[in-house]
Amino acid sequence: MAVNGIYMTVNASGAVEAAKAGQVVVIIDVIDMSTSLEAALDAGAALVLGASPTECRAPVSLAPNNIGRQAGELAISGDTTVIIVSEPRIGTEEERLAKSEQVLKGIRETGAIIEAVLPNAGAEITKMIDFREKIVVAVSDTGGVAFDAAVTAGAPAVLTGTIARTIYKRGIEPAQAAAARAIKAARQVGTGITVVAASANSLEDILAAEYIMREIIAQGFTAL
Repeated sequence: MAVNGIYMTVNASGAVEAAKAGQVVVIIDVIDMSTSLEAALDAGAALVLGASPTECRAPVSLAPNNIGRQAGELAISGDTTVIIVSEPRIGTEEERLAKSEQVLKGIRETGAIIEAVLPNAGAEITKMIDFREKIVVAVSDTGGVAFDAAVTAGAPAVLTGTIARTIYKRGIEPAQAAAARAIKAARQVGTGITVVAASANSLEDILAAEYIMREIIAQGFTAL
């Protein structure tokens, strides 16, 4: 049964519990997954998703191939392409391709076009390619894993958010945007929200998750 209200948790395991409770899940991975995806949305991306790397030993169920298939199907239906954002941020394209192998496999199964595999460079990513109307998948060891885990566990909606500035957002605007998206999704499905700091070892994720949770409350979201 879905749980109403607004909550905060950490790690992919926390994202799974929120998903099992039927909540909208908001993944916060400030450096850099959720910041890269916020920048992609700013630049006109149609949809952003997260997925775990090919070699991941997190103690949760993951399905990066399914995330890739979803991205591919959405790209086909929207007559657009898929852009992958992967790690390492400083490294070779071959390394990023290897990290994204399962996601790429899922996309190729749909016949969708993979336009590019880019480094997970945060807000600067929008200088690399035109994101307008594209489907974007971020493959990362923390935020991507938490996003993938929440989707696999059946969350009604999985979103991302950041407090880092982008080319188009300054100050508290990124947090406000994340809060607004979460509230809209929660009201659409009639459930609560859990904000997830992607890593319990990342102080910036924890502080950002708390800030965005407070912004959700400030925007008027309470127990339904």
